[in-house]
Amino acid sequence: MRAWVVHEPGPVATGPLRLTDRPVPEPGPGQLLIRVLRCGVCRTDLHLAEGDLPPKAPDVTPGHEVVGEVVATGPDVVRFRTGDRVGAAWLAGTDGRCRYCRRGLENLCPNSVYTGWDIHGGYAEYLVAADAYVYELPKGFSDAELAPLLCAGIIGYRALRRAELPPGGRLGIWGFGGSAHLVAQVAIAQGAAVHVFTRGEKARELALELGAASAQDSFDPTPEPLDSAIMFAPVGTLVPPALAALDRGGTLAIAGIYLTDIPALNYDDHLFEERTLRSVTSNTRGDGEEFLRLAERLRLQVSVTPYPFDKADQAVADLAAERFTGAAVISM
Repeated sequence: MRAWVVHEPGPVATGPLRLTDRPVPEPGPGQLLIRVLRCGVCRTDLHLAEGDLPPKAPDVTPGHEVVGEVVATGPDVVRFRTGDRVGAAWLAGTDGRCRYCRRGLENLCPNSVYTGWDIHGGYAEYLVAADAYVYELPKGFSDAELAPLLCAGIIGYRALRRAELPPGGRLGIWGFGGSAHLVAQVAIAQGAAVHVFTRGEKARELALELGAASAQDSFDPTPEPLDSAIMFAPVGTLVPPALAALDRGGTLAIAGIYLTDIPALNYDDHLFEERTLRSVTSNTRGDGEEFLRLAERLRLQVSVTPYPFDKADQAVADLAAERFTGAAVISM
């Protein structure tokens, strides 16, 4: 089968992704063999290709927003069968025994593994995934629209929960790509006023089309004090102005797996009056299932830019250069 691999991490201009051939994998106990139909392009894939996230194995295949069809099953599979359409996402497995798993915090499991980082992902014609960790897909979406829901949507939803947005509150969003354009719709549907901060003019236009109360440049002042904020842009220098934009008791949640260094914070300007800064780490399967049901109920609009499989490296480069709005999706 054909598969893209991170051969030598580095800037996208150096060509860190390479198209290669390798055998179709075989599903083991509790695993599914999935024929990939679509795979979303996540910023985590860019961080992996460029080495911000060191690959866990040589020549690992990225991709963790996978819509596919089950073509074979291993022993002890109980949830899905051959012919089912399923979604494979970032969280690929946990030990189920540690204190975090027992507390319902499997996203913090120290033995967790991830699709497209620890194990081969969806920039390939086939992948194997654990039956217990794939998702039933919501209705009403095309395969291309489903793909971004499986990470951009899920992690954005967890970030929204971590930001503790009060009912009818004021939410700031820094960065407006695949995750942000989905979570903004969820927040608006819940009655929030959403203010978007992003340097991309087309991204600002999309935010306003989706119902944002305002859209401005990343470092512009907020139109009003914010109850909550989510940072999707992996830019540490945005943290101080985002914290300063919070009203008393506000919370800033940083949604990315990677962030450049945060400058020094001033206690009075950034943290006093019970402002909170918190990170977001992966997601639980419960987060994913809850979000996918919500996406179906709300009929979220998913902005997609399609790429053919043999242009996956171009999709990642275009993500780095912010050449599209919404989410890029690779088609098989």
